[in-house]
Amino acid sequence: MKLENVVKKFGDFTAVNGISLNIKKGEIFGLLGPNGAGKSTTINMILGLLSPTSGKILIDGIDMQKDPQKAKKDIGIVTQETVVEPELTAEDNLMIFGRLYHIPQQELKKSIDFALKLSDLEGFRKTYAGTFSGGMKRRLETAKALMHTPNILLLDEPTTGLDVQNRTKIWGLLREMNKAQNVTILLTTQYLEEADQLCDRIGIIDHGKMIALGTPSELRQKIGMSNVIEVSADKEDMDRLKAIFKKVGLEPQVATNRITAPGGSKATEKIEMLVKAISASKIAIHNISMHEPTIDDVFLKLTGSEVRDQTGEDTSRTRTLMGR
Repeated sequence: MKLENVVKKFGDFTAVNGISLNIKKGEIFGLLGPNGAGKSTTINMILGLLSPTSGKILIDGIDMQKDPQKAKKDIGIVTQETVVEPELTAEDNLMIFGRLYHIPQQELKKSIDFALKLSDLEGFRKTYAGTFSGGMKRRLETAKALMHTPNILLLDEPTTGLDVQNRTKIWGLLREMNKAQNVTILLTTQYLEEADQLCDRIGIIDHGKMIALGTPSELRQKIGMSNVIEVSADKEDMDRLKAIFKKVGLEPQVATNRITAPGGSKATEKIEMLVKAISASKIAIHNISMHEPTIDDVFLKLTGSEVRDQTGEDTSRTRTLMGR
């Protein structure tokens, strides 16, 4: 999948500003961006739901603008909102989608068997989907998107709202899909550890531009941070804490209820100074720690905001465009 200098304008507003991206066959790619960054607009153009103002989008070499019907056949989509038919069994849910994808009758049973096995739902073939847990419904939704064996699978925040156990199961499912079918996966997520765990490469977009691109390791190196100091406290105390960070010679990045800063070689000394200054100020903190840079730190450093600020970004527009 390739994007070549893609631009999307809505009147005088430029939502996507010259993004170029080459996602390799069989790659798991994470697309991250804060609220309003242009992430959902980019996804909608890849899906063919929006037309770019300029530039080109190629799906397995097929120009989405010139031959959208052919290009869309290579794409599977799992939206943020889980949609399964509760009155139907898992098998019947997959049967309906298989027929909508025009899978030949002689191949349909094999496709259903494979999808149920891959999603670890074989034992629930005849069980009504309305009785499933949130995690099981999410796995069924993902299995539906694979019924027509697409070469590319797009997932919009696939684990939002799931507990840690079900989130881990979805991670395993995505890895297995990627391995079993060599399917290219493009996902957006509000859980940065998810991108870190799953993705071969990550792209971060902000203000419509791709501001960082690389493996998780390359992105950590890019920001040049080491020994990250982090302090969490109540939101109303952030301004006072920020002033203390600056007073001890640290460059703070402020999120909703935490502040981070690179400590460098003098991190231990800086923490001691912070503790003394915070104690003197009588600010009640929740936690103070030091760690190696994470993808969360990379995102905060590059965009100045938390990825969780994007929750729900333009998802209503995506569902509207898809007729949901």
